[in-house]
Amino acid sequence: MRANNEDAFLCLQFDAQEVRHLGRIGEASTGREDFVFAVSDGMGGALAGEFASRVAVEKITRRLPPAFRQAAVGLDAGFGDVLAELFHDIHRALSFLGASDEECSGMGATLSLCWFTPGWMYHAHIGDSRIYYLPAIGGIKQLTHDDTHVGWLYRNAKISEREARHHPAKNSLQRALGAGHQFVDPQLGAVACEPGDCFLLCTDGLVDGLYDAQCEEFLRDPAHISLDENPARRLVMAALERSGRDNTTALVVEIA
Repeated sequence: MRANNEDAFLCLQFDAQEVRHLGRIGEASTGREDFVFAVSDGMGGALAGEFASRVAVEKITRRLPPAFRQAAVGLDAGFGDVLAELFHDIHRALSFLGASDEECSGMGATLSLCWFTPGWMYHAHIGDSRIYYLPAIGGIKQLTHDDTHVGWLYRNAKISEREARHHPAKNSLQRALGAGHQFVDPQLGAVACEPGDCFLLCTDGLVDGLYDAQCEEFLRDPAHISLDENPARRLVMAALERSGRDNTTALVVEIA
């Protein structure tokens, strides 16, 4: 139903020497290189939202490779420090653009990011895009918190998942990059990775059409799995069939 796409996504493979953009589907080893995946949902008038999400993901390509080089020579500042500074850099850039150009006034973006190193996934997040963890033993867990009052109500068991999905204020963000917010305090975390684990990054358009249990079903139930189909596309098409009111983006990362 949207006239333009305000979502953006990023899939990178990088080491101390170079950065490579990944295709929409593929396989690679984490033995000598790191990987980063991110989704961003922009907001703002005209095309400002589309521009904001692109700025958010493109800045990642310049910030994380130097962190890899630092770690290689023993100058590890810690993933939390690196990711927090990255989010602050993006916030400053969007705030500057929003204040400098009338067409960009109020522009902002969500950002959910996963950084894969051997054995670990580090994540950072702000807004209402999401990161899900599907461990090899089964189940699905939302690693990020929606930065909305409705998200707080759901986390504290004051409303159900169904009530949260249909709440009239579900898209009212309390925190985002840019968008007139003064401070940025991204959520940070880490998860140990094992073979069989799966991670899903998505914008809110996906969960507008699918419940959490349905996301797990479409990723793991053999009845929904086709060997020649991208699992992320399978999720997006299912969400569009059920809703289709918003831009919808999904990234699926499987650990083998």
